[in-house]
Amino acid sequence: MLRELSALAAIVLVAFVGTARAVESGTSAEAKAMLEKVVLAVKADKVRALVMFTKGEGGFKDRDLYPYCGGPDGNFTAHPTLLGRSLKDLRDKYGKPLGMEMYAAAKEGLISEISYMWPRPGQTDPVTKVAFVTRIGDQVCAVGYYKQ
Repeated sequence: MLRELSALAAIVLVAFVGTARAVESGTSAEAKAMLEKVVLAVKADKVRALVMFTKGEGGFKDRDLYPYCGGPDGNFTAHPTLLGRSLKDLRDKYGKPLGMEMYAAAKEGLISEISYMWPRPGQTDPVTKVAFVTRIGDQVCAVGYYKQ
């Protein structure tokens, strides 16, 4: 009986951990929808939008989804922790120049995808992350999600 209860507890724990991971990660569709919302916010009031993105206000922070932007000089103009640092020089954990790739792919009115390796929040091992990227005036903005 004790062995059966232990086995059941282990199954419940595995199911709970799997559910928790799914809940804490945003999806591809949610990331793309957030980027579409980013476009509207930047077009309406760029200065206010960039502040909101950095602070995660107005629905611009959802689990591990958040927008980030870089200006014409290549530096982050919106990011929770990298504000003022170079987006253009950003490389993934294996050295891929993802910042340069984002700037090259960003086109006004078009959403492109960039894949790179990045650790999940609170972890150190890199996993595949995909960023949806676009250009809005002089801003290159993106929202990334982790592949499951």
